[in-house]
Amino acid sequence: MYILVKILLYKVKVLYDEGKNIRDCEDWTWKDIDILNSSLFFTAKPMVYLVNVSEKDYISKKNKWLAKIVKWINSHGGGKIIPYSVAFEQAYQDATDKVAFVKEKGIDSAMSKIINAGYSCLDLMHYFTAGEDEVKCWTFRKGTKAPQAAGIIHTDFERGFISADVMKYDDLILYGNENNVKKEGKIETKGKTYEVLDGDIILFKFNVSDPKKKK
Repeated sequence: MYILVKILLYKVKVLYDEGKNIRDCEDWTWKDIDILNSSLFFTAKPMVYLVNVSEKDYISKKNKWLAKIVKWINSHGGGKIIPYSVAFEQAYQDATDKVAFVKEKGIDSAMSKIINAGYSCLDLMHYFTAGEDEVKCWTFRKGTKAPQAAGIIHTDFERGFISADVMKYDDLILYGNENNVKKEGKIETKGKTYEVLDGDIILFKFNVSDPKKKK
């Protein structure tokens, strides 16, 4: 581990000497990232630039400073750029009928775009679990296998993982309900190697025996 840390720190120094950000290097492994995160390097952090403009500029999609801001950001490592308006967002939140407000203004709130950009930069996704009483959304990192995704709900789900019945959100919308999705053969049973995808609706099957009950 000590040797690996030294190698990583040397690589960081090389990037620094070249005027590059740690986040600009694309060949870090997750193990590398876990080690680098312990040092809290500022240039390792993914960047999303939110550019606050006036409500008028946001609606017209024109701002005299935006091109210069984009040029500066691109010359300093780049990053996702999202123009938005605090004034517009406040008015949107205060609106009683948000659908009518958006129709009147001719433009929607930027909050969904901002949230999605944040999740994307952090390689985060969602899957859903659903029952008669409630639907829950769970956040996981891209590349997570089914047992580890189950463990987000409870460690017993991961420890006793058997399989995962997976239904796609788009299929649920298309066919209307779970029974119809099942009739169409669109619910698939996945094993331990399945990589969970954004928007999956999952029923986990698991079994954890209690050693105290064994005779």
